[in-house]
Amino acid sequence: LFILALRGLSSPTTSQAGNRNGMIGMAIAIGTTLLVLWSQKLLDPVTIGLILAGVVVGGGIGAIIARRVAMTSMPQLVAAFHSLVGMAACLVAVAAIYAPEAYGIGDATHIHAQSLIELGLGLAIGAVTFTGSVIAFAKLNGNMSGAPILLPARHLLNIVLGVAIVALVGYLVFTGGQAKWAFWAIFALSLIIGITLIIPIGGADMPVVVSMLNSYSGWAAAALGFTLENVTLIITGALVGSSGAILSYIMCKAMNRSFISVILGGFGADDSAAAAGGKVETRPVKQGSAEDAAFIMKNASKVIIVPGYGMAVSQAQHALREMGDKLKEEGVEVKYAIHPVAGRMPGHMNVLLAEANVPYDEVFELEDINSEFSTADVAFVIGANDVTNPAAKTDKTSAIYGMPILDVEKARTVLFIKRGMSSGYAGVENELFFRDNTMMLFGDAKKMVEGILKGL
Repeated sequence: LFILALRGLSSPTTSQAGNRNGMIGMAIAIGTTLLVLWSQKLLDPVTIGLILAGVVVGGGIGAIIARRVAMTSMPQLVAAFHSLVGMAACLVAVAAIYAPEAYGIGDATHIHAQSLIELGLGLAIGAVTFTGSVIAFAKLNGNMSGAPILLPARHLLNIVLGVAIVALVGYLVFTGGQAKWAFWAIFALSLIIGITLIIPIGGADMPVVVSMLNSYSGWAAAALGFTLENVTLIITGALVGSSGAILSYIMCKAMNRSFISVILGGFGADDSAAAAGGKVETRPVKQGSAEDAAFIMKNASKVIIVPGYGMAVSQAQHALREMGDKLKEEGVEVKYAIHPVAGRMPGHMNVLLAEANVPYDEVFELEDINSEFSTADVAFVIGANDVTNPAAKTDKTSAIYGMPILDVEKARTVLFIKRGMSSGYAGVENELFFRDNTMMLFGDAKKMVEGILKGL
């Protein structure tokens, strides 16, 4: 069921079935574990009551939060849940090292070396996941700046912290688990490295960070699964860890990033790029109004809509779907083009469009839609900057050179909604703004789309 859940979540059309399979699988896993422990007389009614109370309270809180959270805040929710997984792994490690008899990994005087290695790995990865997810949540939620925070000699600091953690795990094994101070030192240093790995990464790169933290949480669970001799935990942890790593790799390719540098927290923008993030270009551009855009699209045969983070910020997805429906009533062919790293988490745009009830068969990924821009009368871009920048293909000196982009410039007319002329996160001016076939629509994305809808 967990494998079927992952399979289902790979496509918007089967995502609900994937969620259901995951929920059923988890319910079966929890129920089976309790029944096995009960049959072995390892549980008494009070303990079962406490466990069920925890499941009910935790599940209830999770259900309430999930129902209340806006779809535009889903990246923050995912990051918050990842932090809880990391902390849960740490708490299990704490329980195991202070009560080894309960877990069958030794006694108060000596814990098996293999178990201590597993505990150390689970604790370290869990702590990194916890603080890394907290930082990701803060950046996504606006509690701290989304710009890269570049510490001096940060790579050297990460190396020193990593070596110290490995050495402390070795010492913990050498002492048979008696050096509790080493255990807590591993925990503290791992919390620190979780911060230093994530703060250099800017908010626009959060999709890769979220998927990588998802992978970390899986490996933390798998490591502790070995300690607990829990096959289900090992399997599910490995599934989450490997799927998260594969997704991170795919997204790194889509962003022209190094997968290894992501793992090491080193792919945040450098000082010059970070400083250039607010750069404003002064060259003249062709500017239009909502009425102009409505006239152009009403007389088009084919319109391809390209949503980006600007749509999420302004929560324009419902107005965008209404605009698409109105265009279809006018006989215009409408499609939606999604870049793999648009937004702030994997599948962010897909989630928002699904919430607005945009038909799945109208939503296409980059590799499926790129060839159609040359046949489109209008490419309607709503806050998608770097992922539409032609410099990624033409300027070898550009910071985004080599990154696959949506070929919106090939459309007959490009309508680009943006608040102003500032460059995107990469600090690179978008050459698309200055093309003869581009019309800039300055203003709030939702208000602009609503204005276009009135014009239609």
